[in-house]
Amino acid sequence: MLRSAMASLLNIEPDLHVVAQVGRGDEIVPAVAEHHPDVALVDIDLPGGSGLDVLPELTAAHPECAVIIVTTFARAGYLRRAMAAGARGFLVKDDPVALLAASIRQVLAGEVVVQPDLALAALRAPSNPLTDREQEVLQASRDGTPVADIARRLFLSEQTVRNYLSSAIGKTGARNRFEAHALAEDHGWV
Repeated sequence: MLRSAMASLLNIEPDLHVVAQVGRGDEIVPAVAEHHPDVALVDIDLPGGSGLDVLPELTAAHPECAVIIVTTFARAGYLRRAMAAGARGFLVKDDPVALLAASIRQVLAGEVVVQPDLALAALRAPSNPLTDREQEVLQASRDGTPVADIARRLFLSEQTVRNYLSSAIGKTGARNRFEAHALAEDHGWV
């Protein structure tokens, strides 16, 4: 409903036209390939792959399409990950559509758009202490998946999974892997 409302409001703008809408992360890259938009507005929290997970593939496959993350998750870690993966903007959903439309125009003019308060928070926030593998193992363990299952899924030994989890727990200052995942998620590191 929110996506449809946003599309309707953007279509009212005389110089903007919404060419496609998708509701899943795994539908984004194929939709961009089919419709060739100048700008893709991508949410983070999507079924079928988060916007942050899809972003590297999207920017690599379609560098001509500028990506703006539009999300409810104003987290410094998410901003850093999005910008590192090639996003040209990062906005929060509760802003007025007029700001979104103006931001799209700015990105089309070659600018990068990030809300100033979020950019400041990102500069002040601690950087991600977790390695890529620690993030991957921590993410795989988020729902209580047994170590043996994580090891099989990631093609690691059980001891290696335990080592990564232990390291992630230590780096986040958590008491267990569930708390470590929650802290890492709060910071936008996973």
